[in-house]
Amino acid sequence: MATRYTIGSGLVITALALTLIALLIPVDSFGSRPAAAVAGPAGDDDGGGTLSTAYGPLTAADRDFIRKVRLAGLWELPAGRQAQQRGSKPAIKTAGQHLIDGHTELDRQVIQVGQALGVDLPNQPSAQQQDWLGQMNRARGEEYARLFVQLLRRAHGKVFALLAGIRAQTKNSMVRALASSANATVLDHITVLEDTGLVDFDALSDNVQPTK
Repeated sequence: MATRYTIGSGLVITALALTLIALLIPVDSFGSRPAAAVAGPAGDDDGGGTLSTAYGPLTAADRDFIRKVRLAGLWELPAGRQAQQRGSKPAIKTAGQHLIDGHTELDRQVIQVGQALGVDLPNQPSAQQQDWLGQMNRARGEEYARLFVQLLRRAHGKVFALLAGIRAQTKNSMVRALASSANATVLDHITVLEDTGLVDFDALSDNVQPTK
């Protein structure tokens, strides 16, 4: 009897202990900011893991995409304004205006997404993007027009490929919405850049990464 009583008491104590442990483990809270990291991503890793948010899991790849959308605007907006000022052909000025319009709206969206999901966003172009802007600043005449078109078309092609993967894989509704908006913007920009007739398609297949 004593043995059975001891065993029974042990089981009760064990069950109570497990219940207490379960109560002490934080339950994912779905608010406007991400909860604690729960898993490591398979893609680009910023060290934050996968976060639980009110809009679904937020992976490192999702955050990388959000930051790249912001980076795109940080150099393409100045490039668009420059094309408006320096473009000698209507098609270049049109492409510049599309860059301004598209990235003004996309930048507004990505800032909202970053704030809602707690993603820190860059505030200046990457070193490579600054170099591209520098190349355009130094170019003159027809050289400027061709460089503007080629750099922007190549960068948009790289981003277009990234968008497809993020849109297909993300489980976060805000990231999906941003990817959809970015997809429409990038496709529009690719179209107006190609309409200039200055794209060298043979030179587009290289390993340049537009937002690293």
